[in-house]
This record gives sequence, C-alpha cells and structure tokens, in this order.
Amino acid sequence: MMMNLSRTALFSMALAATPVVAHAFDLDSRDLREGETIRMELVNSTMGCEGLNQSPHLVWNDPPAGTQSFAITVYDPDAPTGSGWWHWIVLDIPAHTRAMLAGASGYLPAPLVESLTDFGQPGYGGPCPPEGAVAHRYEFTVYAIDVPSLGLDASAMPALAGYMIHAHSLGSVTLTARYGR
Repeated sequence: MMMNLSRTALFSMALAATPVVAHAFDLDSRDLREGETIRMELVNSTMGCEGLNQSPHLVWNDPPAGTQSFAITVYDPDAPTGSGWWHWIVLDIPAHTRAMLAGASGYLPAPLVESLTDFGQPGYGGPCPPEGAVAHRYEFTVYAIDVPSLGLDASAMPALAGYMIHAHSLGSVTLTARYGR
C-alpha cells in the first residue's frame, strides 16, 4: 500500500533525517600559528626585548548561542611569578565583531575596554620572557560572554577581569604560541 504524503511531510522527514553539522567556536590569526614561535612584531619592546610590541590580528567564528559580547586575553602561564603573567585584556567587544586588527591596542573605540595587565597599565604588552629561559607559552584566548558589558573599566585589575570573564563565559577558544630568548 502506497502512502500519500504531502510535500510538507516529505520535507519535514528530510529535515529530520539530515544531520546537523555543528560548527565549533574557532580562532585564527595571520600573525600567530598554534605551537609556533611568535614573530618579532608581537614581541615587547622593553625589558631587554627588541620587538615592535604590536598586538596581533585575531579572527573568530561560530561563537556559542547567546553570546552578547567577547573578551580577549593573552596570558603567559610559564612566567616565573607563581601566578603567570597577563599580557593583554580586552573587554566588552560587541557581539557582531569577529576580528581584532593587528596593532589595534591603544586605538580601540568605546565600548571596548583594555584593562590593566601585569605590566601595570592597560593595553597589549608582548612577550619578553627572562633571557635564557625555556620558551614560554602564550595563550591568546577569545571568550564568548553572556552579557553585553562586564561593567569594568581600564583600571580593573587582571584578577578581577579574569573573575568576571569566567563568571560570564559561554565558551572560549585558545591559540597557543611560544617565545623564548
């Protein structure tokens, strides 16, 4: 016996049988590659380092549902401090944004906020590990945030910014590169 199915029913059955391809939150950069050495353009220009201290180009896609803003951090877990080293913290990046241009630090418009780093000032501070140390890992992370603003300003301490980021994170993606001297 042949069933008489409407086009709508056939279409609905086809949709139900079609696998849903979930895209993962991802991060890429023209300036950085996973596991590779950080270029001199991004290296600090103080403390004995001779880079250009330029913040990197970053591009991200497919954030989690419900994302209302983004945050970016750059963190060195290998710094000989007992607590790592925060190199850059950017908060309140609007949800429609999908990239950060190279060299953008210091020129970011409101509502974006660059909060304090472990250098004691807001803005990007590139890698500059101790001379002779094993290459450090630098974690460039983009967080999807569940609120439009974390309510912090440029004077926010790195620990407070980190706390607020983690309290409101829907997910994150990290690109880890290395630098030693």
